[in-house]
Amino acid sequence: MGWLFLKVLFVGVTFLGCLYPLVDFCCSGDTRGQKPNFVIILADDMGWGDLGANWAETKDTANLDEMAAEGMRFVDFHAAASTCSPSRASLLTGRLGLRNGVTHNFAVTSVGGLPLNETTLAEVLRQAGYVTGMIGKWHLGHHGSYHPNFRGFDYYFGIPYSHDMGCTDTPGYNHPPCPACPRGDGDGPSRTHERDCYTDVALPLYENLNIVKQPVNLSSLAQKYAEKATQFIQHASASGRPFLLYVALAHMHVPLSGTRLSADRRGRRPYGAALREMDRLVGQIKDKVDRTARENTFLWFTGDNGPWAQKCELAGSVGPFTGSWQTHQGGSAAKQTTWEGGHRVPALAYWPGTVPINVTSTALLSVLDIFPTVVALAGASLPQDRHFDGLDASSVLFGWSQTGHRVLFHPNSGAAGEYGALQTVRLEQHKAFYVTGGAKACDGKVGPPRLHEPPLIFNLEEDVAEAEPLEEGSAEYERVLPEVRQVLADVLLDIAGDKTSRADYTRDPSVTPCCDPHRKACRCHTT
Repeated sequence: MGWLFLKVLFVGVTFLGCLYPLVDFCCSGDTRGQKPNFVIILADDMGWGDLGANWAETKDTANLDEMAAEGMRFVDFHAAASTCSPSRASLLTGRLGLRNGVTHNFAVTSVGGLPLNETTLAEVLRQAGYVTGMIGKWHLGHHGSYHPNFRGFDYYFGIPYSHDMGCTDTPGYNHPPCPACPRGDGDGPSRTHERDCYTDVALPLYENLNIVKQPVNLSSLAQKYAEKATQFIQHASASGRPFLLYVALAHMHVPLSGTRLSADRRGRRPYGAALREMDRLVGQIKDKVDRTARENTFLWFTGDNGPWAQKCELAGSVGPFTGSWQTHQGGSAAKQTTWEGGHRVPALAYWPGTVPINVTSTALLSVLDIFPTVVALAGASLPQDRHFDGLDASSVLFGWSQTGHRVLFHPNSGAAGEYGALQTVRLEQHKAFYVTGGAKACDGKVGPPRLHEPPLIFNLEEDVAEAEPLEEGSAEYERVLPEVRQVLADVLLDIAGDKTSRADYTRDPSVTPCCDPHRKACRCHTT
Protein backbone atom coordinates (compact mmCIF):
# COMPACT_ATOMS: atom_id res chain seq x y z
CA MET A 1 0.00 0.00 0.00
CA GLY A 2 2.96 2.34 0.50
CA TRP A 3 3.26 3.24 -3.17
CA LEU A 4 -0.40 4.25 -3.35
CA PHE A 5 -0.15 6.28 -0.17
CA LEU A 6 2.72 8.28 -1.65
CA LYS A 7 0.98 8.58 -4.98
CA VAL A 8 -2.20 10.15 -3.63
CA LEU A 9 -0.33 12.63 -1.43
CA PHE A 10 1.48 14.32 -4.33
CA VAL A 11 -0.11 17.39 -5.83
CA GLY A 12 0.69 18.70 -9.29
CA VAL A 13 -0.18 21.77 -11.29
CA THR A 14 -2.09 21.03 -14.50
CA PHE A 15 -1.89 22.97 -17.74
CA LEU A 16 -5.11 24.66 -16.61
CA GLY A 17 -3.15 26.24 -13.79
CA CYS A 18 -5.23 24.65 -11.04
CA LEU A 19 -4.13 22.31 -8.34
CA TYR A 20 -4.97 18.69 -9.04
CA PRO A 21 -3.72 15.48 -7.40
CA LEU A 22 -1.15 13.71 -9.52
CA VAL A 23 -3.03 10.71 -10.87
CA ASP A 24 -1.16 8.54 -13.37
CA PHE A 25 -2.84 9.69 -16.59
CA CYS A 26 0.05 8.74 -18.89
CA CYS A 27 -0.85 6.82 -21.99
CA SER A 28 -0.93 3.05 -22.09
CA GLY A 29 -0.45 2.29 -25.77
CA ASP A 30 -2.55 -0.87 -26.05
CA THR A 31 -5.64 0.72 -24.50
CA ARG A 32 -5.91 3.95 -26.51
CA GLY A 33 -9.12 4.07 -28.54
CA GLN A 34 -10.03 0.44 -27.87
CA LYS A 35 -11.82 0.29 -24.54
CA PRO A 36 -14.93 2.30 -23.60
CA ASN A 37 -14.99 4.78 -20.73
CA PHE A 38 -17.55 4.44 -17.96
CA VAL A 39 -19.33 7.10 -15.91
CA ILE A 40 -21.60 5.70 -13.21
CA ILE A 41 -23.78 8.26 -11.41
CA LEU A 42 -25.61 7.09 -8.29
CA ALA A 43 -28.32 9.27 -6.76
CA ASP A 44 -29.10 8.94 -3.06
CA ASP A 45 -32.67 8.32 -1.81
CA MET A 46 -34.17 9.28 -5.18
CA GLY A 47 -37.69 8.03 -5.78
CA TRP A 48 -38.68 6.22 -8.97
CA GLY A 49 -41.22 8.98 -9.62
CA ASP A 50 -38.66 11.76 -9.11
CA LEU A 51 -37.60 11.22 -12.72
CA GLY A 52 -39.90 13.15 -15.02
CA ALA A 53 -39.55 10.52 -17.75
CA ASN A 54 -41.06 8.03 -15.29
CA TRP A 55 -43.73 10.21 -13.74
CA ALA A 56 -45.41 13.03 -15.65
CA GLU A 57 -46.14 15.00 -12.47
CA THR A 58 -42.40 15.57 -11.98
CA LYS A 59 -41.15 18.65 -13.85
CA ASP A 60 -37.73 19.08 -12.23
CA THR A 61 -35.43 16.77 -14.24
CA ALA A 62 -35.01 18.33 -17.67
CA ASN A 63 -31.45 17.05 -18.21
CA LEU A 64 -32.24 13.52 -17.06
CA ASP A 65 -35.37 13.48 -19.20
CA GLU A 66 -33.25 14.52 -22.18
CA MET A 67 -30.83 11.68 -21.39
CA ALA A 68 -33.78 9.28 -21.35
CA ALA A 69 -34.86 10.52 -24.79
CA GLU A 70 -31.31 10.09 -26.10
CA GLY A 71 -30.76 6.69 -24.54
CA MET A 72 -32.49 3.85 -22.73
CA ARG A 73 -34.81 4.10 -19.72
CA PHE A 74 -35.38 1.13 -17.42
CA VAL A 75 -38.75 0.93 -15.67
CA ASP A 76 -38.17 -2.30 -13.71
CA PHE A 77 -34.71 -1.55 -12.30
CA HIS A 78 -33.90 -2.23 -8.65
CA ALA A 79 -31.42 -1.30 -5.96
CA ALA A 80 -29.62 -4.27 -4.44
CA ALA A 81 -30.72 -3.16 -0.96
CA SER A 82 -32.99 -0.50 0.50
CA THR A 83 -30.32 1.41 2.42
CA CYS A 84 -26.98 3.07 1.72
CA SER A 85 -23.95 0.90 2.53
CA PRO A 86 -25.35 -2.48 1.37
CA SER A 87 -26.56 -1.04 -1.93
CA ARG A 88 -23.17 0.58 -2.65
CA ALA A 89 -21.27 -2.56 -1.70
CA SER A 90 -23.39 -4.55 -4.14
CA LEU A 91 -22.79 -2.03 -6.94
CA LEU A 92 -19.01 -2.34 -6.52
CA THR A 93 -18.94 -6.14 -6.08
CA GLY A 94 -21.95 -7.50 -8.00
CA ARG A 95 -22.83 -9.53 -4.90
CA LEU A 96 -25.59 -9.46 -2.30
CA GLY A 97 -24.80 -8.56 1.30
CA LEU A 98 -24.97 -12.19 2.42
CA ARG A 99 -21.96 -12.78 0.14
CA ASN A 100 -19.95 -9.54 0.46
CA GLY A 101 -20.63 -9.12 4.17
CA VAL A 102 -22.19 -5.63 4.07
CA THR A 103 -25.72 -6.01 5.42
CA HIS A 104 -26.32 -2.62 7.06
CA ASN A 105 -24.83 0.85 7.25
CA PHE A 106 -21.41 1.78 8.57
CA ALA A 107 -21.09 4.52 11.19
CA VAL A 108 -18.82 7.51 11.71
CA THR A 109 -16.96 5.43 14.28
CA SER A 110 -16.85 2.19 12.24
CA VAL A 111 -13.47 0.49 12.33
CA GLY A 112 -14.18 -1.65 9.27
CA GLY A 113 -15.88 -1.37 5.90
CA LEU A 114 -16.36 -3.39 2.73
CA PRO A 115 -14.28 -6.52 3.52
CA LEU A 116 -10.80 -6.36 2.05
CA ASN A 117 -11.07 -9.77 0.40
CA GLU A 118 -13.94 -8.47 -1.75
CA THR A 119 -12.83 -7.29 -5.20
CA THR A 120 -14.26 -3.96 -6.35
CA LEU A 121 -15.17 -2.88 -9.86
CA ALA A 122 -12.44 -0.23 -9.66
CA GLU A 123 -9.81 -2.86 -8.84
CA VAL A 124 -10.82 -5.02 -11.80
CA LEU A 125 -10.78 -2.10 -14.25
CA ARG A 126 -7.52 -0.70 -12.96
CA GLN A 127 -5.92 -4.07 -13.60
CA ALA A 128 -7.33 -3.79 -17.15
CA GLY A 129 -5.52 -0.49 -17.75
CA TYR A 130 -8.16 2.01 -16.64
CA VAL A 131 -7.59 5.17 -14.63
CA THR A 132 -10.23 5.24 -11.89
CA GLY A 133 -11.84 8.06 -9.98
CA MET A 134 -14.60 8.49 -7.45
CA ILE A 135 -16.48 11.66 -6.51
CA GLY A 136 -18.97 11.85 -3.64
CA LYS A 137 -20.35 9.62 -0.93
CA TRP A 138 -18.37 6.46 -0.16
CA HIS A 139 -19.99 4.92 2.96
CA LEU A 140 -18.02 1.68 2.77
CA GLY A 141 -15.45 2.38 5.48
CA HIS A 142 -13.05 5.29 5.86
CA HIS A 143 -10.46 4.02 8.34
CA GLY A 144 -7.13 2.70 7.10
CA SER A 145 -7.29 0.29 4.18
CA TYR A 146 -11.06 0.75 3.74
CA HIS A 147 -10.58 4.21 2.23
CA PRO A 148 -11.47 4.42 -1.50
CA ASN A 149 -7.84 5.10 -2.49
CA PHE A 150 -7.04 1.58 -1.25
CA ARG A 151 -10.09 -0.02 -2.92
CA GLY A 152 -9.11 0.58 -6.53
CA PHE A 153 -9.70 4.31 -6.98
CA ASP A 154 -6.72 6.37 -8.13
CA TYR A 155 -8.51 9.58 -7.18
CA TYR A 156 -11.14 10.36 -4.55
CA PHE A 157 -12.97 13.57 -3.66
CA GLY A 158 -15.95 13.49 -1.36
CA ILE A 159 -17.54 12.72 1.98
CA PRO A 160 -16.77 9.30 3.50
CA TYR A 161 -20.36 8.63 4.57
CA SER A 162 -23.82 10.23 4.42
CA HIS A 163 -23.89 13.99 4.78
CA ASP A 164 -26.35 13.81 7.68
CA MET A 165 -23.67 12.02 9.75
CA GLY A 166 -21.85 15.18 10.78
CA CYS A 167 -22.68 18.78 11.53
CA THR A 168 -22.15 21.73 9.19
CA ASP A 169 -22.41 25.49 9.50
CA THR A 170 -25.27 25.52 6.98
CA PRO A 171 -27.29 22.39 7.84
CA GLY A 172 -29.79 22.71 5.02
CA TYR A 173 -33.33 21.34 5.12
CA ASN A 174 -34.25 18.39 7.28
CA HIS A 175 -37.24 17.27 9.31
CA PRO A 176 -36.75 17.61 12.18
CA PRO A 177 -33.98 20.19 11.61
CA CYS A 178 -30.44 19.48 12.79
CA PRO A 179 -28.41 22.18 14.56
CA ALA A 180 -25.32 23.82 13.12
CA CYS A 181 -21.84 22.86 14.34
CA PRO A 182 -20.75 24.30 17.68
CA ARG A 183 -18.19 27.08 17.44
CA GLY A 184 -15.16 28.01 19.51
CA ASP A 185 -12.09 26.17 20.71
CA GLY A 186 -12.21 23.64 23.46
CA ASP A 187 -10.87 20.35 24.66
CA GLY A 188 -12.10 18.60 21.54
CA PRO A 189 -15.43 17.14 20.47
CA SER A 190 -17.54 14.89 22.60
CA ARG A 191 -18.34 12.16 20.12
CA THR A 192 -21.88 11.05 20.78
CA HIS A 193 -23.52 9.03 18.00
CA GLU A 194 -26.67 7.32 19.20
CA ARG A 195 -29.09 9.96 17.96
CA ASP A 196 -30.73 11.27 14.81
CA CYS A 197 -28.44 14.28 14.31
CA TYR A 198 -24.67 14.10 14.58
CA THR A 199 -24.05 17.51 16.12
CA ASP A 200 -20.56 17.22 17.63
CA VAL A 201 -18.15 16.33 14.83
CA ALA A 202 -18.11 18.37 11.65
CA LEU A 203 -18.69 16.68 8.30
CA PRO A 204 -15.32 16.12 6.59
CA LEU A 205 -14.51 16.66 2.91
CA TYR A 206 -11.66 14.49 1.61
CA GLU A 207 -9.38 14.80 -1.37
CA ASN A 208 -7.65 11.44 -1.54
CA LEU A 209 -6.34 10.71 1.98
CA ASN A 210 -6.46 14.29 3.23
CA ILE A 211 -9.32 16.16 4.90
CA VAL A 212 -9.36 19.44 2.99
CA LYS A 213 -12.30 21.02 4.79
CA GLN A 214 -14.22 20.33 7.98
CA PRO A 215 -17.08 21.12 8.07
CA VAL A 216 -17.96 20.92 4.40
CA ASN A 217 -20.10 23.67 2.90
CA LEU A 218 -23.20 21.84 1.70
CA SER A 219 -24.43 24.85 -0.27
CA SER A 220 -21.50 24.66 -2.70
CA LEU A 221 -20.97 20.89 -2.64
CA ALA A 222 -22.92 20.10 -5.82
CA GLN A 223 -20.89 22.57 -7.86
CA LYS A 224 -17.66 21.30 -6.32
CA TYR A 225 -18.57 17.74 -7.32
CA ALA A 226 -19.36 18.89 -10.86
CA GLU A 227 -16.01 20.68 -11.12
CA LYS A 228 -14.02 17.69 -9.89
CA ALA A 229 -15.92 15.25 -12.10
CA THR A 230 -15.44 17.34 -15.25
CA GLN A 231 -11.74 17.87 -14.45
CA PHE A 232 -11.26 14.13 -14.10
CA ILE A 233 -13.00 13.46 -17.42
CA GLN A 234 -10.91 16.12 -19.14
CA HIS A 235 -7.60 14.78 -17.83
CA ALA A 236 -8.42 11.14 -18.51
CA SER A 237 -9.73 11.85 -22.01
CA ALA A 238 -6.66 13.89 -22.90
CA SER A 239 -4.37 11.09 -21.73
CA GLY A 240 -5.85 8.47 -24.05
CA ARG A 241 -6.27 5.99 -21.22
CA PRO A 242 -9.76 4.57 -20.70
CA PHE A 243 -11.39 5.69 -17.46
CA LEU A 244 -13.96 4.73 -14.85
CA LEU A 245 -15.62 7.59 -12.98
CA TYR A 246 -18.03 6.72 -10.17
CA VAL A 247 -20.04 9.74 -8.95
CA ALA A 248 -22.10 9.09 -5.81
CA LEU A 249 -24.28 12.15 -5.30
CA ALA A 250 -25.46 13.65 -2.02
CA HIS A 251 -28.86 14.31 -3.63
CA MET A 252 -31.61 13.46 -2.69
CA HIS A 253 -30.59 12.46 0.84
CA VAL A 254 -31.44 14.86 3.65
CA PRO A 255 -30.40 17.45 4.64
CA LEU A 256 -31.24 19.11 1.35
CA SER A 257 -28.88 21.84 0.21
CA GLY A 258 -30.10 25.42 0.64
CA THR A 259 -28.65 26.49 -2.72
CA ARG A 260 -31.05 28.43 -4.94
CA LEU A 261 -34.19 27.18 -3.22
CA SER A 262 -37.27 28.85 -4.65
CA ALA A 263 -41.04 28.68 -4.42
CA ASP A 264 -42.63 25.62 -5.97
CA ARG A 265 -46.29 25.66 -7.00
CA ARG A 266 -46.69 22.01 -5.99
CA GLY A 267 -45.64 22.65 -2.40
CA ARG A 268 -42.31 20.78 -2.71
CA ARG A 269 -40.19 23.89 -2.22
CA PRO A 270 -36.96 22.45 -0.81
CA TYR A 271 -37.29 19.05 -2.44
CA GLY A 272 -38.13 20.34 -5.90
CA ALA A 273 -35.26 22.85 -5.79
CA ALA A 274 -32.80 20.17 -4.66
CA LEU A 275 -34.02 17.88 -7.44
CA ARG A 276 -33.35 20.61 -9.98
CA GLU A 277 -29.89 21.21 -8.53
CA MET A 278 -29.09 17.50 -8.87
CA ASP A 279 -30.38 17.52 -12.43
CA ARG A 280 -28.10 20.44 -13.30
CA LEU A 281 -25.11 18.61 -11.81
CA VAL A 282 -25.82 15.51 -13.91
CA GLY A 283 -26.30 17.73 -16.94
CA GLN A 284 -22.85 19.27 -16.45
CA ILE A 285 -21.23 15.84 -16.32
CA LYS A 286 -23.11 14.65 -19.41
CA ASP A 287 -22.17 17.83 -21.30
CA LYS A 288 -18.51 17.22 -20.49
CA VAL A 289 -18.76 13.64 -21.75
CA ASP A 290 -20.42 14.87 -24.95
CA ARG A 291 -17.67 17.40 -25.57
CA THR A 292 -14.72 15.12 -24.86
CA ALA A 293 -15.53 11.43 -25.37
CA ARG A 294 -19.13 11.18 -26.60
CA GLU A 295 -18.98 8.06 -28.76
CA ASN A 296 -16.72 6.03 -26.49
CA THR A 297 -18.27 6.70 -23.08
CA PHE A 298 -21.08 4.75 -21.43
CA LEU A 299 -23.00 6.78 -18.84
CA TRP A 300 -25.19 4.88 -16.39
CA PHE A 301 -27.49 6.78 -14.01
CA THR A 302 -29.45 5.14 -11.20
CA GLY A 303 -30.20 5.30 -7.46
CA ASP A 304 -29.13 3.50 -4.30
CA ASN A 305 -32.64 3.03 -2.86
CA GLY A 306 -36.01 4.70 -2.64
CA PRO A 307 -36.96 7.74 -0.54
CA TRP A 308 -38.46 7.90 2.90
CA ALA A 309 -42.20 7.22 3.23
CA GLN A 310 -44.68 9.49 1.49
CA LYS A 311 -45.87 11.13 4.70
CA CYS A 312 -42.39 12.55 5.30
CA GLU A 313 -42.25 16.30 4.82
CA LEU A 314 -39.27 16.09 2.45
CA ALA A 315 -40.08 12.78 0.78
CA GLY A 316 -39.44 12.01 -2.86
CA SER A 317 -41.96 10.45 -5.19
CA VAL A 318 -42.15 6.68 -5.51
CA GLY A 319 -44.59 7.15 -8.38
CA PRO A 320 -47.30 4.46 -8.53
CA PHE A 321 -45.90 2.52 -5.54
CA THR A 322 -47.99 4.33 -2.92
CA GLY A 323 -50.87 2.00 -2.15
CA SER A 324 -48.96 -0.89 -0.66
CA TRP A 325 -50.53 -3.41 1.65
CA GLN A 326 -47.86 -2.43 4.17
CA THR A 327 -49.14 1.17 4.31
CA HIS A 328 -52.61 -0.08 5.20
CA GLN A 329 -51.04 -2.06 8.05
CA GLY A 330 -49.48 1.07 9.59
CA GLY A 331 -45.91 0.91 8.30
CA SER A 332 -43.57 2.69 5.93
CA ALA A 333 -43.82 2.13 2.18
CA ALA A 334 -40.37 3.12 1.04
CA LYS A 335 -36.77 3.31 2.30
CA GLN A 336 -35.47 0.33 4.32
CA THR A 337 -38.40 -1.82 3.24
CA THR A 338 -38.65 -4.35 0.44
CA TRP A 339 -41.84 -2.81 -0.97
CA GLU A 340 -41.36 -1.51 -4.50
CA GLY A 341 -40.95 2.08 -3.28
CA GLY A 342 -37.90 1.00 -1.28
CA HIS A 343 -35.86 -0.54 -4.07
CA ARG A 344 -37.36 0.19 -7.51
CA VAL A 345 -35.24 3.12 -8.68
CA PRO A 346 -34.86 5.30 -11.77
CA ALA A 347 -32.23 4.10 -14.24
CA LEU A 348 -30.91 5.45 -17.54
CA ALA A 349 -28.22 4.29 -19.97
CA TYR A 350 -26.59 6.70 -22.42
CA TRP A 351 -24.00 5.81 -25.05
CA PRO A 352 -24.47 7.54 -28.42
CA GLY A 353 -24.12 5.17 -31.32
CA THR A 354 -24.24 2.07 -29.13
CA VAL A 355 -27.28 2.25 -26.82
CA PRO A 356 -30.41 2.83 -28.95
CA ILE A 357 -32.18 6.15 -28.42
CA ASN A 358 -35.56 6.77 -26.79
CA VAL A 359 -36.08 3.16 -25.78
CA THR A 360 -37.97 2.03 -22.69
CA SER A 361 -36.82 -1.33 -21.38
CA THR A 362 -39.05 -3.51 -19.23
CA ALA A 363 -36.24 -5.99 -18.48
CA LEU A 364 -35.93 -6.90 -14.80
CA LEU A 365 -32.50 -5.51 -13.88
CA SER A 366 -30.58 -4.47 -10.78
CA VAL A 367 -27.71 -2.36 -9.46
CA LEU A 368 -26.05 -5.77 -9.05
CA ASP A 369 -25.73 -5.92 -12.85
CA ILE A 370 -23.48 -2.86 -13.13
CA PHE A 371 -20.35 -4.80 -12.06
CA PRO A 372 -20.58 -7.75 -14.50
CA THR A 373 -21.85 -5.56 -17.35
CA VAL A 374 -19.06 -2.99 -17.09
CA VAL A 375 -16.43 -5.71 -16.67
CA ALA A 376 -17.68 -7.44 -19.84
CA LEU A 377 -17.80 -4.22 -21.86
CA ALA A 378 -14.26 -3.38 -20.73
CA GLY A 379 -13.02 -6.77 -21.93
CA ALA A 380 -11.90 -7.64 -18.40
CA SER A 381 -12.55 -10.82 -16.42
CA LEU A 382 -14.64 -11.45 -13.33
CA PRO A 383 -12.85 -12.91 -10.31
CA GLN A 384 -13.14 -16.69 -10.65
CA ASP A 385 -13.15 -17.66 -6.98
CA ARG A 386 -16.64 -16.40 -6.08
CA HIS A 387 -20.23 -16.29 -7.29
CA PHE A 388 -22.08 -13.18 -8.50
CA ASP A 389 -25.72 -12.18 -8.20
CA GLY A 390 -25.62 -9.68 -11.07
CA LEU A 391 -25.74 -10.51 -14.76
CA ASP A 392 -24.18 -9.05 -17.90
CA ALA A 393 -26.94 -6.83 -19.30
CA SER A 394 -25.08 -5.91 -22.50
CA SER A 395 -27.66 -7.54 -24.78
CA VAL A 396 -30.40 -5.43 -23.16
CA LEU A 397 -28.32 -2.25 -23.45
CA PHE A 398 -27.66 -2.87 -27.14
CA GLY A 399 -31.37 -3.42 -27.81
CA TRP A 400 -30.96 -7.07 -28.68
CA SER A 401 -33.04 -8.45 -25.82
CA GLN A 402 -35.65 -7.57 -23.21
CA THR A 403 -34.64 -10.47 -20.99
CA GLY A 404 -33.10 -9.66 -17.64
CA HIS A 405 -33.40 -11.60 -14.40
CA ARG A 406 -36.03 -14.23 -13.87
CA VAL A 407 -35.42 -13.99 -10.12
CA LEU A 408 -34.27 -11.17 -7.82
CA PHE A 409 -33.84 -11.28 -4.05
CA HIS A 410 -34.50 -8.23 -1.90
CA PRO A 411 -32.64 -8.31 1.44
CA ASN A 412 -33.81 -6.86 4.72
CA SER A 413 -32.20 -3.43 5.03
CA GLY A 414 -33.21 -2.36 8.52
CA ALA A 415 -36.85 -3.33 8.82
CA ALA A 416 -38.13 -6.46 10.61
CA GLY A 417 -35.92 -9.53 10.54
CA GLU A 418 -32.18 -10.13 10.31
CA TYR A 419 -29.92 -7.71 8.45
CA GLY A 420 -29.32 -8.94 4.91
CA ALA A 421 -31.76 -11.84 5.13
CA LEU A 422 -33.46 -12.64 1.82
CA GLN A 423 -37.01 -12.14 3.03
CA THR A 424 -38.56 -11.02 -0.26
CA VAL A 425 -38.40 -12.88 -3.59
CA ARG A 426 -39.19 -11.48 -7.03
CA LEU A 427 -40.03 -14.28 -9.48
CA GLU A 428 -40.88 -12.88 -12.92
CA GLN A 429 -44.03 -10.78 -12.33
CA HIS A 430 -44.69 -12.22 -8.88
CA LYS A 431 -43.27 -11.03 -5.57
CA ALA A 432 -43.36 -12.95 -2.29
CA PHE A 433 -42.88 -11.51 1.22
CA TYR A 434 -41.91 -13.68 4.18
CA VAL A 435 -41.54 -10.73 6.56
CA THR A 436 -43.06 -7.23 6.56
CA GLY A 437 -43.11 -4.33 9.00
CA GLY A 438 -40.47 -3.04 11.38
CA ALA A 439 -39.54 0.09 9.40
CA LYS A 440 -39.37 3.46 11.10
CA ALA A 441 -41.63 6.14 9.67
CA CYS A 442 -40.94 9.89 9.75
CA ASP A 443 -43.08 10.36 12.85
CA GLY A 444 -40.84 7.92 14.71
CA LYS A 445 -43.40 5.13 14.79
CA VAL A 446 -42.34 1.63 13.81
CA GLY A 447 -44.71 -0.64 11.95
CA PRO A 448 -45.27 -3.94 13.78
CA PRO A 449 -43.19 -6.83 12.38
CA ARG A 450 -45.21 -9.57 10.72
CA LEU A 451 -44.01 -13.01 9.68
CA HIS A 452 -45.78 -14.61 6.74
CA GLU A 453 -45.70 -18.37 6.37
CA PRO A 454 -46.86 -19.11 3.77
CA PRO A 455 -45.68 -15.83 2.23
CA LEU A 456 -47.72 -12.96 0.90
CA ILE A 457 -47.59 -13.06 -2.91
CA PHE A 458 -48.46 -10.18 -5.24
CA ASN A 459 -48.81 -10.11 -9.03
CA LEU A 460 -47.01 -6.90 -9.98
CA GLU A 461 -48.33 -6.92 -13.55
CA GLU A 462 -51.84 -6.49 -12.18
CA ASP A 463 -51.03 -4.79 -8.86
CA VAL A 464 -47.82 -2.77 -9.05
CA ALA A 465 -48.84 -0.82 -5.93
CA GLU A 466 -48.85 -4.08 -3.94
CA ALA A 467 -52.29 -3.25 -2.60
CA GLU A 468 -53.86 -6.71 -2.48
CA PRO A 469 -51.97 -10.02 -2.14
CA LEU A 470 -53.13 -13.08 -4.00
CA GLU A 471 -55.63 -15.16 -2.13
CA GLU A 472 -54.04 -18.16 -0.48
CA GLY A 473 -55.43 -21.33 -2.02
CA SER A 474 -56.13 -19.70 -5.37
CA ALA A 475 -54.85 -21.48 -8.47
CA GLU A 476 -52.32 -18.70 -9.19
CA TYR A 477 -51.01 -18.70 -5.61
CA GLU A 478 -50.65 -22.47 -5.49
CA ARG A 479 -48.80 -22.46 -8.81
CA VAL A 480 -46.31 -19.78 -7.81
CA LEU A 481 -45.64 -20.81 -4.20
CA PRO A 482 -43.53 -23.94 -4.85
CA GLU A 483 -41.41 -22.05 -7.41
CA VAL A 484 -40.76 -19.29 -4.87
CA ARG A 485 -39.73 -21.80 -2.22
CA GLN A 486 -37.41 -23.57 -4.66
CA VAL A 487 -35.54 -20.48 -5.94
CA LEU A 488 -35.06 -19.25 -2.38
CA ALA A 489 -33.72 -22.62 -1.24
CA ASP A 490 -31.40 -22.72 -4.27
CA VAL A 491 -29.82 -19.31 -3.62
CA LEU A 492 -29.33 -20.01 0.08
CA LEU A 493 -27.60 -23.29 -0.79
CA ASP A 494 -25.41 -21.47 -3.33
CA ILE A 495 -24.43 -18.81 -0.77
CA ALA A 496 -23.60 -21.48 1.78
CA GLY A 497 -21.08 -23.00 -0.64
CA ASP A 498 -19.66 -19.68 -1.88
CA LYS A 499 -16.63 -17.68 -0.81
CA THR A 500 -18.34 -15.16 1.46
CA SER A 501 -17.08 -12.30 3.59
CA ARG A 502 -17.95 -10.79 6.96
CA ALA A 503 -17.75 -7.03 7.54
CA ASP A 504 -16.27 -5.63 10.73
CA TYR A 505 -18.97 -3.46 12.32
CA THR A 506 -17.10 -2.72 15.54
CA ARG A 507 -16.90 0.93 16.57
CA ASP A 508 -14.16 3.04 18.07
CA PRO A 509 -14.46 6.83 18.56
CA SER A 510 -10.77 7.23 17.78
CA VAL A 511 -11.35 6.45 14.07
CA THR A 512 -13.74 9.39 13.64
CA PRO A 513 -12.38 11.64 10.85
CA CYS A 514 -11.00 14.74 12.55
CA CYS A 515 -8.40 17.09 11.09
CA ASP A 516 -7.93 19.07 14.33
CA PRO A 517 -9.06 17.33 17.53
CA HIS A 518 -8.09 20.38 19.58
CA ARG A 519 -10.77 22.54 17.99
CA LYS A 520 -14.47 22.37 18.58
CA ALA A 521 -16.16 20.13 15.99
CA CYS A 522 -12.72 19.29 14.50
CA ARG A 523 -12.67 22.48 12.45
CA CYS A 524 -10.07 23.01 9.74
CA HIS A 525 -9.81 24.44 6.24
CA THR A 526 -6.80 23.57 4.12
CA THR A 527 -8.08 24.52 0.65
